[in-house]
Amino acid sequence: MTKRHLTGALALGAAATLVLAGCSSDGGGGSDGDSLGELTIGYIPSYTDTLVTAFLAQDQLERLGYSVELTELSEVGVVYTALANGDLDIYPSAWPDMTHATYVEQYEGDLEDLGTFYDQAQNFLAVPTYTDIDSIEDLAENPDMFDGEIIGIESGAGLTEQTQTVAMPEYGLDGDFELVTSSTAAMLTELEARIANEEDIVVTLWKPYWANGAFDLKELEDPKGGMGEPETMHTFAHAGFAEEFPEAAEYFAGFVLDDDQWSSLENTVVNDYDEGQEADAVAQWIEENPDAYDTLVAD
Repeated sequence: MTKRHLTGALALGAAATLVLAGCSSDGGGGSDGDSLGELTIGYIPSYTDTLVTAFLAQDQLERLGYSVELTELSEVGVVYTALANGDLDIYPSAWPDMTHATYVEQYEGDLEDLGTFYDQAQNFLAVPTYTDIDSIEDLAENPDMFDGEIIGIESGAGLTEQTQTVAMPEYGLDGDFELVTSSTAAMLTELEARIANEEDIVVTLWKPYWANGAFDLKELEDPKGGMGEPETMHTFAHAGFAEEFPEAAEYFAGFVLDDDQWSSLENTVVNDYDEGQEADAVAQWIEENPDAYDTLVAD
């Protein structure tokens, strides 16, 4: 893990309350004429899929002629509440199939799906490669190896709900194991410390996510499908968005990334640039990938 990743994650983890400070930026193309409208994009900085897609969306929407503000939030549940209430216009990385299904069902009728941009997202449990188990089935027989703990992320995350209510009962882990929740930052800190000491640990993870390449990990086999099937990632907006902002809706309808494109985008934003330089990172990626998808605005 780079210093940027750890420092940024710890800073976010220390902020237990919702951050509603808008992060307006001029790091996009902007518009010399009248704005097509003002849009607010909500994102969770510790979830790099939302970080990356938020800054990409800001760049692209500003190039189209919108005024765009980014708003940092700390919990997925708060994001969907704000989106449904119209306090946010866009959430750029929704996982409606399973991970965020509870929120999508709760606010049915108040949300609008602008399109699917990635179709191989996945939740899973992971251990260091030196840990001598390969499947979630092996966990039930070895609770002492992990002090009876699965190290998770935020309590309100869809990944947490899936692990706690489906995977753990499915594999008989809800007796000898506890899912420890706090924050993504705390999970990453614990993971880094355990690996540095070559100690066993099992954590909740997902892909796409930069940490999968930053740590020497292996995904545990899931023969019973307790962590769920691969999911799709979508851009969500509040109800009525497409009618109010048709140019933006048309852009998101054509926004689709394959594995290689996603990997290069996330690597550029998260690993090649420092915190605070996300807009520059996105601009570089666009310059290097001007034909990445149909509606990309590269000029």
